Amino acid sequence: MTPSRPALSALLVLGALLTVLGTAGQAQAVGYRYWSFWDRDTAGGTWVYATQGPSTARPSDGDVQGFRFSVSEDSKHSAKPRGESGFAAICAKTPAREGAKRVALVLDFGTADDAPDGSTPPDPSPRTACARVGEDATTADALAAVAKPLRYDTNALLCAIAGYPRTGCGEAVSDGAGSGDRSTASPDTASQAPRRAGEPGDGGPSVGLVAGIAAVAVLGAAAVLRARRRRG
Repeated sequence: MTPSRPALSALLVLGALLTVLGTAGQAQAVGYRYWSFWDRDTAGGTWVYATQGPSTARPSDGDVQGFRFSVSEDSKHSAKPRGESGFAAICAKTPAREGAKRVALVLDFGTADDAPDGSTPPDPSPRTACARVGEDATTADALAAVAKPLRYDTNALLCAIAGYPRTGCGEAVSDGAGSGDRSTASPDTASQAPRRAGEPGDGGPSVGLVAGIAAVAVLGAAAVLRARRRRG
Protein backbone atom coordinates (compact mmCIF):
# COMPACT_ATOMS: atom_id res chain seq x y z
CA MET A 1 0.00 0.00 0.00
CA THR A 2 1.35 3.39 -0.95
CA PRO A 3 1.72 5.76 2.04
CA SER A 4 -0.35 8.95 2.03
CA ARG A 5 1.33 12.23 1.14
CA PRO A 6 1.63 13.39 4.81
CA ALA A 7 3.10 10.06 5.80
CA LEU A 8 5.54 10.14 2.91
CA SER A 9 6.61 13.67 3.84
CA ALA A 10 7.21 12.68 7.44
CA LEU A 11 9.30 9.70 6.41
CA LEU A 12 11.39 11.86 4.09
CA VAL A 13 12.06 14.31 6.92
CA LEU A 14 13.04 11.43 9.16
CA GLY A 15 15.49 10.17 6.57
CA ALA A 16 17.01 13.62 6.16
CA LEU A 17 17.47 14.04 9.91
CA LEU A 18 19.09 10.63 10.23
CA THR A 19 21.51 11.61 7.47
CA VAL A 20 22.35 14.83 9.33
CA LEU A 21 22.93 12.86 12.51
CA GLY A 22 25.33 10.51 10.76
CA THR A 23 27.20 13.40 9.19
CA ALA A 24 27.46 15.19 12.52
CA GLY A 25 28.94 12.09 14.10
CA GLN A 26 31.59 11.93 11.38
CA ALA A 27 32.43 15.64 11.53
CA GLN A 28 32.83 15.93 15.30
CA ALA A 29 36.19 16.15 17.06
CA VAL A 30 37.92 12.78 17.09
CA GLY A 31 40.72 13.17 19.61
CA TYR A 32 42.17 15.27 22.40
CA ARG A 33 45.72 16.49 22.93
CA TYR A 34 46.92 15.98 26.50
CA TRP A 35 49.42 14.39 28.90
CA SER A 36 48.37 10.85 29.80
CA PHE A 37 49.60 9.25 33.01
CA TRP A 38 50.90 5.67 33.34
CA ASP A 39 52.17 3.16 35.93
CA ARG A 40 54.91 0.70 35.08
CA ASP A 41 54.05 -2.94 35.76
CA THR A 42 57.50 -4.15 36.78
CA ALA A 43 56.56 -7.83 36.75
CA GLY A 44 54.94 -7.66 33.32
CA GLY A 45 57.29 -5.07 31.88
CA THR A 46 54.37 -3.05 30.48
CA TRP A 47 52.76 0.36 30.93
CA VAL A 48 49.32 0.42 32.57
CA TYR A 49 47.02 3.44 32.26
CA ALA A 50 46.79 5.06 35.70
CA THR A 51 43.42 4.99 37.44
CA GLN A 52 44.09 8.21 39.37
CA GLY A 53 45.38 11.62 38.45
CA PRO A 54 48.91 12.68 39.48
CA SER A 55 47.50 15.02 42.16
CA THR A 56 45.97 12.10 44.08
CA ALA A 57 48.22 9.13 43.22
CA ARG A 58 50.77 8.30 45.93
CA PRO A 59 53.51 6.07 44.52
CA SER A 60 55.71 3.87 46.68
CA ASP A 61 59.48 3.80 46.86
CA GLY A 62 60.77 1.98 43.80
CA ASP A 63 57.77 2.73 41.56
CA VAL A 64 58.16 3.77 37.93
CA GLN A 65 55.60 6.15 36.45
CA GLY A 66 55.36 7.65 32.98
CA PHE A 67 53.75 10.54 31.15
CA ARG A 68 53.10 10.76 27.41
CA PHE A 69 51.99 13.84 25.47
CA SER A 70 49.90 12.85 22.46
CA VAL A 71 46.61 13.11 20.65
CA SER A 72 44.69 10.19 22.07
CA GLU A 73 41.28 8.57 22.11
CA ASP A 74 40.93 7.01 25.55
CA SER A 75 42.63 4.61 27.92
CA LYS A 76 42.41 1.79 25.38
CA HIS A 77 44.04 3.75 22.56
CA SER A 78 46.21 6.35 24.29
CA ALA A 79 49.85 6.33 23.21
CA LYS A 80 52.13 4.81 25.86
CA PRO A 81 55.44 6.32 26.99
CA ARG A 82 58.35 5.15 24.93
CA GLY A 83 61.46 3.74 26.58
CA GLU A 84 62.03 0.68 28.72
CA SER A 85 64.26 2.03 31.53
CA GLY A 86 63.59 0.46 34.91
CA PHE A 87 63.85 1.86 38.41
CA ALA A 88 67.40 0.63 38.98
CA ALA A 89 68.68 2.41 35.88
CA ILE A 90 66.77 5.66 36.41
CA CYS A 91 67.54 6.00 40.12
CA ALA A 92 71.05 4.51 40.11
CA LYS A 93 72.61 7.85 41.15
CA THR A 94 69.97 8.75 43.71
CA PRO A 95 70.64 6.89 46.99
CA ALA A 96 67.86 5.99 49.39
CA ARG A 97 67.32 8.30 52.35
CA GLU A 98 65.57 7.85 55.67
CA GLY A 99 62.07 9.35 55.66
CA ALA A 100 61.98 9.70 51.86
CA LYS A 101 61.03 7.64 48.82
CA ARG A 102 62.35 7.53 45.27
CA VAL A 103 60.04 7.57 42.24
CA ALA A 104 61.39 6.94 38.75
CA LEU A 105 59.73 9.07 36.07
CA VAL A 106 59.65 8.68 32.29
CA LEU A 107 58.61 11.87 30.49
CA ASP A 108 57.74 11.38 26.82
CA PHE A 109 57.05 14.68 25.06
CA GLY A 110 55.59 12.90 22.03
CA THR A 111 56.24 13.34 18.33
CA ALA A 112 56.10 16.31 15.99
CA ASP A 113 52.69 15.06 14.80
CA ASP A 114 51.36 15.30 18.36
CA ALA A 115 52.69 18.82 18.92
CA PRO A 116 50.36 21.84 18.81
CA ASP A 117 50.66 24.10 15.77
CA GLY A 118 53.88 26.10 15.91
CA SER A 119 55.41 23.91 18.63
CA THR A 120 58.13 21.28 18.66
CA PRO A 121 58.68 18.64 21.37
CA PRO A 122 61.63 19.76 23.52
CA ASP A 123 63.18 16.29 23.32
CA PRO A 124 62.82 13.74 20.51
CA SER A 125 63.41 10.95 23.04
CA PRO A 126 61.82 10.47 26.46
CA ARG A 127 63.53 12.00 29.48
CA THR A 128 64.01 10.05 32.69
CA ALA A 129 64.37 11.47 36.20
CA CYS A 130 64.52 10.15 39.73
CA ALA A 131 62.49 12.18 42.23
CA ARG A 132 63.34 11.80 45.90
CA VAL A 133 60.37 13.11 47.85
CA GLY A 134 58.64 12.71 51.19
CA GLU A 135 57.03 9.40 52.04
CA ASP A 136 53.53 10.86 51.71
CA ALA A 137 54.22 12.74 48.46
CA THR A 138 51.97 12.44 45.41
CA THR A 139 53.06 11.94 41.83
CA ALA A 140 52.45 15.65 41.29
CA ASP A 141 54.96 16.36 44.06
CA ALA A 142 57.49 14.07 42.39
CA LEU A 143 56.96 15.82 39.06
CA ALA A 144 57.38 19.23 40.69
CA ALA A 145 60.71 18.09 42.13
CA VAL A 146 62.27 17.22 38.76
CA ALA A 147 60.20 18.64 35.88
CA LYS A 148 59.22 22.25 36.57
CA PRO A 149 57.51 24.32 35.41
CA LEU A 150 54.24 22.43 35.60
CA ARG A 151 50.94 23.91 34.48
CA TYR A 152 47.44 22.86 35.57
CA ASP A 153 43.99 24.09 34.60
CA THR A 154 41.33 25.18 37.09
CA ASN A 155 40.12 21.57 37.43
CA ALA A 156 43.60 20.26 38.28
CA LEU A 157 44.12 18.67 34.87
CA LEU A 158 47.85 18.49 34.11
CA CYS A 159 48.44 20.73 31.08
CA ALA A 160 52.23 21.06 30.80
CA ILE A 161 55.38 19.32 32.03
CA ALA A 162 58.70 21.16 31.96
CA GLY A 163 56.81 24.02 30.34
CA TYR A 164 55.55 21.96 27.40
CA PRO A 165 53.29 22.79 25.75
CA ARG A 166 53.29 26.52 26.44
CA THR A 167 49.55 26.86 25.86
CA GLY A 168 46.48 24.67 25.55
CA CYS A 169 45.09 21.94 27.75
CA GLY A 170 43.23 18.88 26.51
CA GLU A 171 42.00 20.66 23.40
CA ALA A 172 39.97 18.80 20.80
CA VAL A 173 41.57 18.07 17.44
CA SER A 174 40.19 16.77 14.16
CA ASP A 175 40.95 13.59 12.27
CA GLY A 176 44.47 13.22 10.92
CA ALA A 177 46.27 14.93 13.83
CA GLY A 178 48.64 13.12 16.14
CA SER A 179 49.99 9.61 16.39
CA GLY A 180 47.31 7.74 18.37
CA ASP A 181 44.00 6.22 17.38
CA ARG A 182 41.00 8.55 17.36
CA SER A 183 37.51 8.63 18.81
CA THR A 184 35.26 11.05 20.67
CA ALA A 185 36.66 11.71 24.14
CA SER A 186 38.07 14.37 26.43
CA PRO A 187 40.45 14.24 29.40
CA ASP A 188 38.72 13.77 32.75
CA THR A 189 40.21 15.70 35.67
CA ALA A 190 39.38 13.21 38.41
CA SER A 191 40.82 9.96 37.05
CA GLN A 192 42.86 11.41 34.14
CA ALA A 193 41.00 9.01 31.86
CA PRO A 194 39.15 10.60 28.92
CA ARG A 195 35.35 10.58 28.93
CA ARG A 196 33.70 8.04 26.72
CA ALA A 197 31.49 9.02 23.80
CA GLY A 198 27.96 9.91 24.83
CA GLU A 199 28.86 11.64 28.09
CA PRO A 200 28.26 15.39 28.53
CA GLY A 201 30.75 17.45 26.60
CA ASP A 202 31.86 14.68 24.30
CA GLY A 203 31.00 16.56 21.11
CA GLY A 204 28.31 14.08 20.05
CA PRO A 205 24.78 14.86 18.84
CA SER A 206 22.78 16.96 21.27
CA VAL A 207 19.88 15.58 23.29
CA GLY A 208 17.56 17.99 21.49
CA LEU A 209 18.54 16.64 18.11
CA VAL A 210 18.03 13.03 19.17
CA ALA A 211 14.70 13.89 20.75
CA GLY A 212 13.62 15.71 17.59
CA ILE A 213 14.43 12.70 15.44
CA ALA A 214 12.51 10.43 17.80
CA ALA A 215 9.49 12.76 17.63
CA VAL A 216 9.55 12.80 13.82
CA ALA A 217 9.77 9.01 13.79
CA VAL A 218 6.68 8.74 15.98
CA LEU A 219 4.75 11.23 13.82
CA GLY A 220 5.75 9.40 10.65
CA ALA A 221 4.61 6.06 12.05
CA ALA A 222 1.30 7.57 13.19
CA ALA A 223 0.69 9.10 9.75
CA VAL A 224 1.27 5.76 8.04
CA LEU A 225 -1.11 4.04 10.48
CA ARG A 226 -3.85 6.63 9.88
CA ALA A 227 -3.47 6.26 6.10
CA ARG A 228 -3.88 2.49 6.35
CA ARG A 229 -6.98 2.80 8.52
CA ARG A 230 -8.63 5.15 6.01
CA ARG A 231 -7.99 2.69 3.20
CA GLY A 232 -8.87 -0.33 5.27
